[in-house]
Amino acid sequence: MRKVAIIGVGTTKFGELWWSSFRELVMEAGIRALEDAGIGGDDIDAIYVGNMSGGQFIRQEHLACLIADHAGLNPLPCTRVEAACASGGLALRQAMIAVASGMHDIVVAAGVEKMSDVIGEGAVGALASASDQEWEAFVGATFPSLYALMARRHMYEFGTTEEQMALVAVKNHAFAARNPCAQYHTKISVEDVLRSPPVCTPLKLLDCSPISDGAACVVLAPAEEAKRYTDTPILIAGSGHATDTLALHSRRSLVQLDATVEAAREAYRMAGLTPSEVQVAEVHDCFTIAEIMAIEDLGFCKKGEGGKMTEEGQTNLGGKVVVNPSGGLKGKGHPVGATGIAQAVEIVLQLRGEAGKRQVEGAQVGLTHNVGGTGGTAVVHIFRRMG
Repeated sequence: MRKVAIIGVGTTKFGELWWSSFRELVMEAGIRALEDAGIGGDDIDAIYVGNMSGGQFIRQEHLACLIADHAGLNPLPCTRVEAACASGGLALRQAMIAVASGMHDIVVAAGVEKMSDVIGEGAVGALASASDQEWEAFVGATFPSLYALMARRHMYEFGTTEEQMALVAVKNHAFAARNPCAQYHTKISVEDVLRSPPVCTPLKLLDCSPISDGAACVVLAPAEEAKRYTDTPILIAGSGHATDTLALHSRRSLVQLDATVEAAREAYRMAGLTPSEVQVAEVHDCFTIAEIMAIEDLGFCKKGEGGKMTEEGQTNLGGKVVVNPSGGLKGKGHPVGATGIAQAVEIVLQLRGEAGKRQVEGAQVGLTHNVGGTGGTAVVHIFRRMG
């Protein structure tokens, strides 16, 4: 297998983008990524697009064809990848495999979702389709309620507090305020989180990621050729993908995502690195408890110590590992199909030293962690700055 590097990145602003259509969003991110890589459409060999639920959000399927068509890139092969909220991360992995195998040389990995074109109930129903319809959604379980079960169990087993979960939201909103592409630019306090309306106890409104529109894009090339396009190529050093049961009640544990643990193990092995060598990470904080569990499952701390690690500031600038400097899903926004690619965009900017006021100084190794559903799918990538 060939080594693979990212040579270009692009993203739209995230938020309720009433003025932009689905196809306009993915075109905007794609154009920015191609310009960043210094290439044109004629240089692309293939496209992989992460999208969770275009059929429900915009009543449009056959999205890969739509994107290639609207971009004027026919007959270029374009493939849609779906893995719920991990669709973007899995699209990146499939694009990486295509380049690593030698099948293609220049491959675009993109992610896009237009969620605000349906009313709230429609969005909740579309998202719930990523859970077990027969055993969860049919009886009224939503993702807030399922993650609330995990939060309750984590609090019971390890003494994790609502204040510790609130600190996740406070940190990520502070980072988002420094990110021009983020959905939210307003800082919040622990008191703001604790006093926000309950969604499903112990989770409150400000513990939850929002409904978002947006797109993100990266351009991949063989590592040995990457310097032809950019002075700062970023190596995809490791990649891991794993699955678990779809329904939460069938899991071995409510306080650990086994798919994350396995995907991370595979990514660390491939990269030849350990968790202690990661300096910056974008993790899947769809709810504040999800970030606390993620930093445990990824090996940044022991199981049960995620709340304490957050409270001590070890996931903030100057800490052990800086987590979600983009603002995360919580502050930056969560257009579900785009999230995994947007995470990679942030890590590339960090390793290039181009992240502005949220820059992690001297970052050389970064990680992304993208989850589908309550953990039925997990994708982990590790990135290194190339010398």
